[in-house]
Parts: sequence; C-alpha cells; structure tokens
Amino acid sequence: MNQNSNTFKLYKKVIMSHNRRKFLSLTALSAGALTMSNSLFGKNTNNRSLEDELPRSIRDLMPAKEGIIPITVEERKQRIQHAQAMMDREKIDAIFLEGTTSCYYFTGMRWGQSERTFGVVIPAKGAIAYVCPKFEEDRARELLLPVFGDEVRCWEEHESPYAVIVGIVKDRGVKHRKIGMEERVRFFIADGVKKVAAGFEIVDATPITAGCRMIKTKAELALMQKASDVTILAYQAAFTTIRDGMSQTEFSNNISAAFRKLGFSGGASVQIGKYSALPHGSITPQTIREGDVVMVDGGTSCEGYASDITRTFVVGKATQRQTDVWNLEKRAQDAAFAAIKIGVACEQVDAAARAVIENGGFSNNYKLPGLPHRTGHGIGLEGHEWTNFVKGNKTPIAVGMCFSDEPTISIPGEFGIRLEDCLYIAEDGPRFFSKQSISIDQPFG
Repeated sequence: MNQNSNTFKLYKKVIMSHNRRKFLSLTALSAGALTMSNSLFGKNTNNRSLEDELPRSIRDLMPAKEGIIPITVEERKQRIQHAQAMMDREKIDAIFLEGTTSCYYFTGMRWGQSERTFGVVIPAKGAIAYVCPKFEEDRARELLLPVFGDEVRCWEEHESPYAVIVGIVKDRGVKHRKIGMEERVRFFIADGVKKVAAGFEIVDATPITAGCRMIKTKAELALMQKASDVTILAYQAAFTTIRDGMSQTEFSNNISAAFRKLGFSGGASVQIGKYSALPHGSITPQTIREGDVVMVDGGTSCEGYASDITRTFVVGKATQRQTDVWNLEKRAQDAAFAAIKIGVACEQVDAAARAVIENGGFSNNYKLPGLPHRTGHGIGLEGHEWTNFVKGNKTPIAVGMCFSDEPTISIPGEFGIRLEDCLYIAEDGPRFFSKQSISIDQPFG
C-alpha cells in the first residue's frame, strides 16, 4: 500500500464523535426475509417452482459472481505492516481489536462479540496473537489464518482475559507503555485492561485502524465496484415489477429476490409518499399508489465490501412540484461531486451541497424542510465508516478514499428526495461507482 508517511497525522484529526445507522433497515429486511422464507421455502400449494413464483424480470437474472478476486494474503500482510509502522511513529506498543470488522480487515478472520473477550493483539513489532476463551480455542484455530500468526493465548472462565492481553504486549516488547484500543472495543474490556496494566496508558487506536481502512487499494475498489454493479442490476430488475397497490414489503422482497438470483445477499428499505421525507424511513406499513414518491435505499456486499445506493422516483406521472424538488436535489448532488478535490477539506463538499439546497429556498443548519444530515459518509467493509462529508471535518480528501454523495431534501408531511451514489478518489479526482439518475422518471443512467 502506498500511503504517505504523513498519513497518520491527517487521520488523527478526523477522529470525532459520530453515529452510524444500520446499513439497511433491519425492520424492512427482517419482514422481507420472513415473507420470502415462507413463500420460497415453505409448502407451495400451487405446486409451482421457485422460478415460476418470481416476476419475469427477476426470474431472467443470471448469477453475477464471475471475476471476483478476494483480498490476497499478501495484501493483508501489507495492512498489518502499515499499521505497525503507524504505531511506531505514534509511539504505541500495540493495539487490541475485538473480533469485529477491523479484525477481519487485518487477519481475514470473522468472530463477533459476546460477553467473553475475544480479539487480536497487533504489536508494533513481532507477530500478532489472539486472545480467546479456552473452551473456544479449537473453533478459533479453525477460523484463523496461520500465515498471519497462529499464537492463541487462552483464558479459563475464572481467569482475566485482560491480563492475557497485557501479557502479549509485554512479551512483544514494551518501549512506550501505550496500548491502543480500536473504536469497537467495548468499555468493559478497555477498562479491564487499564486496571491490570499498571504503568501503561490506554489510548485510542482508531487513527491507526481507520487510517489504514480509509485508503482503499485497487483490489478493494474492484470489489466495491462489483457490489455497486450488482445493486444496480437488482434494482433495475425489481423496479419493473412495481405497480399500483403493491405493498412496500412486496417491493422490498422483489429487490431481495433479485439480489439472490444474482448470487448475492442484499436488500433495500422502501419508503413511500410522505414517509420518504424520513431519511431512514418509518415502520408504518405503506402501499404504493399512482403519483407517489418512492425512495429505495440499500445495497449488497462483495467479499465484505459494501454498496449503498438510493434511487427516488415517482410511480406514474410526477407533479411539477415533485419534479422541481428532484431536479434541485440532483443539482445538489452534482455540486457536492464538483467540490471534491484532492487536498480539499471534507467539510467543503457538504457546504457545496447545502448551498444549492438553501439557495433553492429551503432551510439551513439541518432544519426542515431542507437537508437534515451530512452530505456523505465513508464506505468500505462497513456501509458507514470513516470519514464523512460533514461540517467541521477538516480531513483532506486523499487518493483511495471512498464516500457516498447523498444530500437529501426532506419536506415533512409531503415527500423527500434523496439521490445516492458512492464514489472513490482516483489519481485524477473523484469517480462514481454507479451512474447517476438522469431524471425523476429515469432512475438509471
């Protein structure tokens, strides 16, 4: 990876408080998954095949898994080496990660979180080591990739996993007496380490982990491109099934079915009419009617790398009001994209989109009707990750960063318009993964 030695200093500035929404609406997906499970895998009273139950546009889809190249062992080794170099510069002896996304990023291992401490210590020098409940050691050894390190230090139920973590750090060599905790490490673990690590300082490891993950390689970008391409294919197939009187659940199920036919797991939230003014939707059951605004927000993942695409359109003929607001939203999305320059602060992109919407007669400072949230978020192994197009974020835009471009115009009680396409920063500037919507009645470029 070709990160500049000053990368750490740039990323340290970006660490600020932020919230993440779930990448897809869990309510919509859960309901959709249950419905599809019943119809697709339950008894078929009509004796029709699965293929016959699907709309033709979805039934005709073919798997799109060809050409996928997973992240290589060598690239993961480079990630660990880069993190170690950053630790050395920041004077951190080691960092600890639970079995979450950053653990997968560096080691290729997925585990999760429970009340029992499991994770990986990446030292500034030497081999990584895993911390594991003793009774789960066999499963851990099945999952880990020994090429990155095969040491598993275990703790029995009555023992302290925190002492095990500190023991690994000490054994790898202590120079600065600092242990970094990644942002997803829960408080009880960080606090437990602090209590047994006499003379050590517990510090934030996010500048290191986010500093690595924010800059994507060509291999990562290729996987994100695939996820984006598949999302557009699924949307295109499902959108042809929309009809007056269709429930949001049926439409959402069609999108999920399209992803499955393409060989991927994915889905989308569907918000209709006045509920499209709620940026992340409503749990209220909704039915599509002629003349309604429909907002679809979702995606899939490829080898863990996410897509996130929103399309907003009208069923039937749009009113002049709907068209005018849609066109203003498109100009705001275009303005954000035009403001993206290598070296420019991320906050300037947000300011550019807001200026268009506010000059169009809408409220400022997140007030409604207007733009109620930041203009974009980082994306990669998580649907939302570092860093963001938001006021106050001085992080310079750099080659390899990936973002969503999604200003929203929300008009409570009426409708909302959001156009969302994700992009990456190439050597010559920003490039979209997906083609933008053309018009309110042409959601696909």
